[in-house]
Amino acid sequence: MDSMRDRFAPVVTRLLDEDPRVAVVLAEVGADRFGEALRRHPDRVVNVGIREQLLVGAASGMALAGLRPVVHTFASFLVERPFEQVKLDLGHQDVGAVLVSAAASFDWPAGGYTHMAPGDVALLDTLDGWTVHVPGHPDEAETLLRHAVAAGDDKVYVRLSLQSNAARRPVDGQRFLTVREGRAGVVVAVGPMLDAVLAATEGLDATVLYATTVRPFDADALRRATATAGTDVVLVEPYLAGTSTAAANDALADVPHRVLGLGVGKAELRRYGQFDEHLAAHGLDARSLRERITRFTAGAVPAGV
Repeated sequence: MDSMRDRFAPVVTRLLDEDPRVAVVLAEVGADRFGEALRRHPDRVVNVGIREQLLVGAASGMALAGLRPVVHTFASFLVERPFEQVKLDLGHQDVGAVLVSAAASFDWPAGGYTHMAPGDVALLDTLDGWTVHVPGHPDEAETLLRHAVAAGDDKVYVRLSLQSNAARRPVDGQRFLTVREGRAGVVVAVGPMLDAVLAATEGLDATVLYATTVRPFDADALRRATATAGTDVVLVEPYLAGTSTAAANDALADVPHRVLGLGVGKAELRRYGQFDEHLAAHGLDARSLRERITRFTAGAVPAGV
């Protein structure tokens, strides 16, 4: 199976062919994947070099000129390093772009901490009006990329990862999906965490929701699920632990509830290791998730009892 990033360039190249508003802005990373697109659309494929602040600034200028820029590099260089430009050039000027990241929280451990960005979604949460897609499969990434580009002039972040679920789901760019129904707790699995959550909750009487669009947060889906499964909620996110706990608390503000946010810890892991070792170290492998979810929901009273 190809990866989400493998799917990215061909999809965006087709979008360049289909829509004269679409432009691509790169900062060297991934430029080799757009050679054919550059030949066909030299005026709408721009590589600014290793200048991430310029990457976002150039995209905002294109947006002001009426284009729909798709902006791509590693997450740490797309959200964290040029955050001032994301805040001002896009947000303050009220123009949109599609930011598409690679490397996720720690897809490339050998790259070190400079190439890790577990805080990217939490950082965007400090700004207004961002839609955030976190696909869990390459087919979902293609669907959500097309949603993002077609979203008028909105500000959209698409978070790609090498981690992938085995099967695609029918995502629509808006709602959470109900994957499993139970009566003793709700587990929200975000993007590529779904397979691990399904393995972790096998045999447990829990509802599992699948979230690939996390901003806006689907409060209605969570409320419907807790009406039958009780109000113990576990969020399993592939980025900073607790990123969505405030959104879940807001969704359930009028009912007694408990929320546990699981994700990447704040403590820096100072050894490269392998991707799976980082998952386990942060307690995001299926065995660790089962222990943590079971401990949290132990003694929970099922809904309707």
